[in-house]
Amino acid sequence: MTELIWQPSQDRIDNANITTLITAINRTWGADLADYADLHRFSIDEMEKFWASFWDFSGVISKTKGERVLLNRDKMPGAEWFPDARLNYAENLLRRRDDNDALVFWGEDRVKRRLSGNDLYNEVSRVKQALEAAGVTSGDRVVGYLPNMPEAIIAMLAAVSLGAIWSSCSPDFGIQGVLDRFGQIEPKVIFAVDGYFYNGKEHDCLEKLATILEGLPTVEKTVVVEYRNSDPDITPIKNSVSWNDFSEKFQPADITFLQLPFNHPLFIMYSSGTTGAPKCIVHGHGGSLLQLTKEHLLQANVKKGDRYAYFTTCGWMMWNWLTAVLACEATVLLYDGSPFYPDGNRLFDFTDAEEITHFGTSAKFIDAVNKAGLKPKSTHKLTTLKAILSTGSPLVAESFDFVYTHIKQDLHLASVSGGTDIMGCFVSGNTTAPVWRGEIQGPSLGMATDVFDTDGNHMPQGKGDLVCTAPFPSLPVEFWNDADGSIYRGAYFERFPNIWHHGDYAEWTEHGGMTIYGRSDATLNPGGVRIGTAEIYRQVELLDEVVEGIVVGQEWDDDTRIVLFVVLRPERKLDDALIDKIKKQIRANCTPRHVPRKVVQVADIPRTRSGKITELAVRDIIHGRAITNREALANPEALDLYKDLEELQD
Repeated sequence: MTELIWQPSQDRIDNANITTLITAINRTWGADLADYADLHRFSIDEMEKFWASFWDFSGVISKTKGERVLLNRDKMPGAEWFPDARLNYAENLLRRRDDNDALVFWGEDRVKRRLSGNDLYNEVSRVKQALEAAGVTSGDRVVGYLPNMPEAIIAMLAAVSLGAIWSSCSPDFGIQGVLDRFGQIEPKVIFAVDGYFYNGKEHDCLEKLATILEGLPTVEKTVVVEYRNSDPDITPIKNSVSWNDFSEKFQPADITFLQLPFNHPLFIMYSSGTTGAPKCIVHGHGGSLLQLTKEHLLQANVKKGDRYAYFTTCGWMMWNWLTAVLACEATVLLYDGSPFYPDGNRLFDFTDAEEITHFGTSAKFIDAVNKAGLKPKSTHKLTTLKAILSTGSPLVAESFDFVYTHIKQDLHLASVSGGTDIMGCFVSGNTTAPVWRGEIQGPSLGMATDVFDTDGNHMPQGKGDLVCTAPFPSLPVEFWNDADGSIYRGAYFERFPNIWHHGDYAEWTEHGGMTIYGRSDATLNPGGVRIGTAEIYRQVELLDEVVEGIVVGQEWDDDTRIVLFVVLRPERKLDDALIDKIKKQIRANCTPRHVPRKVVQVADIPRTRSGKITELAVRDIIHGRAITNREALANPEALDLYKDLEELQD
């Protein structure tokens, strides 16, 4: 029986945005909704009414909403939301013109800045005018090679106010990684940083930038943000201008936001796989706005004046997710650099100093804080903290324990899961419902999330494929350079026609929540039995000797055998006793089929730039297959540790 680990107070439930929306829907549509479960059913069975109601509830700013809500309801892809609407994403994020904090920024221990609502609006106005003077018009691509800093948000909002399309990478991307992305979309303007700080060290970006620009012939203007130096030498950078010089001649003025169709391209995001060039996923103004504000207002219960931080980079979808908090009239807290510099308390220091109410991070960060033996509850006040959100990989049950025991007892812990592909979550938090140990609370509103077996049948119990059975507003508009839509359809709809197949291996819980066991394309199949990798990770990472593990299937003797690679604490070596301990831990808490045939010590684990471990790349390497997109990795050199291993030859 799963343990109930947190229960919201009645006051929290009564004052939740979800409760307010339920009341509004009951009044408007004559419904009889009582709780979240009722609201979720309504959001699927009456999806047009739900999204029309949420449009009004969230106060979408638009030239027109239109009477029609959804065309081609039964088609994925092909469904069309709010076909008559005209709006602008940036206008909705810049609704707060006041002297309260809009953005607060910490760059490790080097930089601290804050911008009020008025400051942010004025800076966007000036940069928007500068972009217009540079010839940027609707549909042009404007890109950022930037840290998670205010200039990234300002440049994005200025570009999309004009109808230009924004895309970004973080400055730790290598040259080829940037070209693999920006090279496909042919940007007109690039905003780049002169350098950045990480783990107390300075990193120069100008030399890399010069080389990148050689591979981006469409760039007409390079705007260099002064971050590492106050006056960097940018003369070697072609068509370059400093951030200050770019916009200083323009005076702040009221912004005229171009009113655009619901599906007008807003962002180009990138798949993070290691096979082939990254796919360029296009998301639209309306879908992104509705999906992201729905998740903030309803799933996370963000209120006006809340202070929201998510540890992310501009190369991860969570940056786009975070910036939308501005549309809720809340403050966005930005942190750039190492979360463990000078020690693991940095983000908790940030939380106390800036009175953060919502703190988001990766499951791996929570595990790392736990492994480091930190106990923020004993060292920090965390008085204002109301919610912790976690994503990036499954949050194991023991991390739930750690949060409630050693961070704060009375807060909403929301493990969420979705992706870049949908600009949002399929399953997420619900501040009006209990949190059960090790479980995601349930399906997101407006998302017809389900679990299917291999034949496409609903699975009320058991592990299967995560799917979505009905359209939602943040369906990708298209893939870039995919004229006939074949790449888009092949990515999500070939497995089950007219059903979104997400690629996660998942299971419903008895409480209506969900457990995710990792990527379905990395699912292990020893003896033909499907096993999720997350089940093994949970057990291995409970062992004090193990820092982290990665598990793959190796083709062997006409079957698949499980191979577990482990990174150990510096003072430990993998010997027969430890191998036996690892196998017994897995056997006792999973099944005999979960026990790896081979356990191998490695020094590092390859991961994507958003921090996800790359099981498929390791699987390919141990089978001698080429990795065609090494630049998708933050540490591609780690792959070499897995080549031609003697331990895997018998």
